Amino acid sequence: MVGSAVGDALGAPFEFGPPGAFSARFPDDGPPGAGAGAGAGGETGDGGEMCGGGGWEPGEATDDTQQAVLLAESLLERGGLDLPDIFDRFRRWAAAEPKDIGIQTECVLGGGLPWDVAAGVHFRSTLRAAGNGSLMRATTSAVHFARLDRAGTMAAARRIAALTHGDRAAWEGTALFHALVRAALAGGDPLAELPAALAEVHPDHRERYAVVLAPDWQPERATEFNGAVWPCLGSAVWALRSTRSFERALRAAVDLGGDTDTVAAVTGGLAGAVYGLDAVPARWREPLHVPLPGFAGRVLRLPDLLDLARRLDLG
Repeated sequence: MVGSAVGDALGAPFEFGPPGAFSARFPDDGPPGAGAGAGAGGETGDGGEMCGGGGWEPGEATDDTQQAVLLAESLLERGGLDLPDIFDRFRRWAAAEPKDIGIQTECVLGGGLPWDVAAGVHFRSTLRAAGNGSLMRATTSAVHFARLDRAGTMAAARRIAALTHGDRAAWEGTALFHALVRAALAGGDPLAELPAALAEVHPDHRERYAVVLAPDWQPERATEFNGAVWPCLGSAVWALRSTRSFERALRAAVDLGGDTDTVAAVTGGLAGAVYGLDAVPARWREPLHVPLPGFAGRVLRLPDLLDLARRLDLG
C-alpha cells in the first residue's frame, strides 16, 4: 500500500509528460539501489525526487490513492465487501471536487444513477470504459482479499471494478492485479503466477492481456495510451520484470511518461508486495500524505497508511 501511494505521488508531477522526463531531471547516477535522490535532494528538499509540481505538493497522493483509502475504509468498517457503501464513499469524494478525477469515474459517480446500474448505463451509451481507473485504486482490496484463493480474489476485484467501469476489460485487468499481489504476499513470484492468472481471465480479453504481459513485451510496443487498463498493467509488470529493486522499478515506470501517476501507483503496489516496506526509500515515504476531499479535511500520512495496511491484512 505504501509502495502504491509513493508511486502515485512520485509520478503525479510528470503526468502526461514525455518519456524520460523523470531521469532528465533526476539522473540515475548513484549505485544500484541508491537511485537519484542522493544527488537530487539539494534541488527538491528532503524528499529528493518527491518534488511536487503541476498542482501537487511534494508527497501528495492523487485520486488513485484517495480512492484506494476510501475502498479500504469501507472494507474494514463494513466488515467486508459492501458495494453500495463503496459507491457512496466514492460519490461523496467526487462531489467534493478533488484536484484530479478520471473522466470515466467522474461521469459514473456524478450521473445520479444507483450504484448497480451507473457504470453499465455509461458504458452502453459511450462504449468507452476501459480506462485504468479501477486498476489504480486496487492495492488495498488486493491486500484485503489476498487470503482468498486465486479465483476468489479475482472475483472480488471484478465486482469492485464494475462499480465505475462497465467494460469487462477493466474488470479483468483489476482481477489480474489482485492475483499478482496475492502471489507476492504469499512469498511467491508474481511473474510466475501470470500463466495461471491469465487462464482465469474471460476468454474475450485473455489474448489482449497475454500480449502485454508476455516476457518479451515492452511499453514502446503498446498500441494504446497507457491510460488504458491493459497497457497500464503491462507497463507495470514490465517495470517490475526489467529491474531488480523497488526504486529502479518506480523510476522505470515514471520514465515511461503518459499516465505516470497511475502506472507508477500500479508498479509501486506490485513492487511493494515483492520487496517490502524497507525497500521503499525513506525520502519518498516521509513526505507522503493523502488528502480525502469530502471527508472533513482528513489527511492520512505514513503512520495512518501503515495502520490501514495492517488492519486490512488481519482481515
